[in-house]
Amino acid sequence: MPRPEELQHRIESALPGARAQVQDLTGGGDHFRAEIVSDRFAGLSRIEQHQLVYGIFGAEIGGPIHALSLKTSTPEGTTA
Repeated sequence: MPRPEELQHRIESALPGARAQVQDLTGGGDHFRAEIVSDRFAGLSRIEQHQLVYGIFGAEIGGPIHALSLKTSTPEGTTA
């Protein structure tokens, strides 16, 4: 089962300069919420931002990571 710290590390490694906070919502290691701030999101739609993050985990979404809720934003505060 993935841990929040592992997911945070993977996000921050895949998006250099990003800051991520990841919570395990149920304590079961399969439902997570991530808040991510990254320059990489600038100019992208909310859907594109979320696709970028989901792409980091690939087939793990819907498998070991049953659910991943996202809140994405740029350092300037643009949220999606």
